[in-house]
Amino acid sequence: MKVLVADRLNDASLDEMRTLGAEVVYLPELESKDLPGQLSDVNVLVVRGTPVDARAMTAGQALNLIVRAGAGVANIDVKTASERGIYVADCPGKNASGVAELTLTLIGCLDRRIPDAVASLRAGRWEKEEFARASGLRGRTLGLAGFGHVGRAVARMARALGMEVLAWSRSLTPHRAAEHDIGYAPGLMALARASDVFSVHLDLNERTSGIISRSVLEALKDGAYFVNTARSELVDYAALAELAPKKGLRLGLDVLPQEPDTRHGIYTNSIVDTALVYATPHIGASTDEAQIAIANETVRILRSFIVKGEVPNVVNISMASRARYLLVVRHLDKLGAIANVLNVLKRHGINIQELENTVFEGGRAGCCKIRTDTRPGEACLSEIMAFSDEVLHVDLVTLPNLA
Repeated sequence: MKVLVADRLNDASLDEMRTLGAEVVYLPELESKDLPGQLSDVNVLVVRGTPVDARAMTAGQALNLIVRAGAGVANIDVKTASERGIYVADCPGKNASGVAELTLTLIGCLDRRIPDAVASLRAGRWEKEEFARASGLRGRTLGLAGFGHVGRAVARMARALGMEVLAWSRSLTPHRAAEHDIGYAPGLMALARASDVFSVHLDLNERTSGIISRSVLEALKDGAYFVNTARSELVDYAALAELAPKKGLRLGLDVLPQEPDTRHGIYTNSIVDTALVYATPHIGASTDEAQIAIANETVRILRSFIVKGEVPNVVNISMASRARYLLVVRHLDKLGAIANVLNVLKRHGINIQELENTVFEGGRAGCCKIRTDTRPGEACLSEIMAFSDEVLHVDLVTLPNLA
């Protein structure tokens, strides 16, 4: 098993991968354009922010698994991976504390204008009257767009500061919100209107791209704080840059439009100079604690794949099976027994959706469960049973339609 780690991972995690018997190639500075040239014999690819496109997957003929060492898979062409039978997995929730901590730090800085006060002191000025003006956070309403791992962590921290927390997500219900002791917003517009501080914590996908639209931003209160530590593509940044000075918004941003895809580079964008903006270069998950947790989860995924053939946190397995029939074949554990069954199914035009084989204690017999989308006929079943020196019994079960 050859593993290519194309982004930074700590030495202890690399060593643990090697103890699994994997050949680990560590190229943390590898850029997306150079991936295809490195993937010809690689079985598992590990990346953080490096984009993995269709060209890379086509070049990776032996590629079985791509692990995103972080939350979300927006930098991976999941559609192409699915078409090529490549598992894609990520490490959800492992960076939640780091991102939540930065979120609350930005909110506090927006309220107390900490960066400006520091800059003033460093310039030799004492401007107590200017920087003593602050609204404070206790009793103010924090609106969370998204209530996943990070959103929940932000809610806990904000409530400890005495903030009133309100949240919206497609999966959040009033009952679940009450269980977390927060308020429920029926939609983004209602959330924006009610929020003194509006913070974005949504996953990026086809349904959420651009979801924080101009109309949502227009619904914010004048003087509200707007924080985004999730994904820049979630927000209409052009509208945000236009509306921020008009509405007196204060912006705390860890994700920005057209970010460089390298760790060092030049970046300019007008949003940074809009109104009162405090921005950081996409460092939300970059605490030591978060990086260790992500690295450990990456190793866990790899271990499960190598040892059990299972992929934790996989994102591209179909949840809705087209299988309508279950063929249960009890057989002797002989060479070619299952292969003969599969050959019969192929001759009869039966497409297999899922297959699982279990060998019983003693290693003499097994049970193969084969799920199909078409019904094997009597002739097909008789042909399978004809292998009487290998097949003990065959049952055909019609699966319930749970759609």
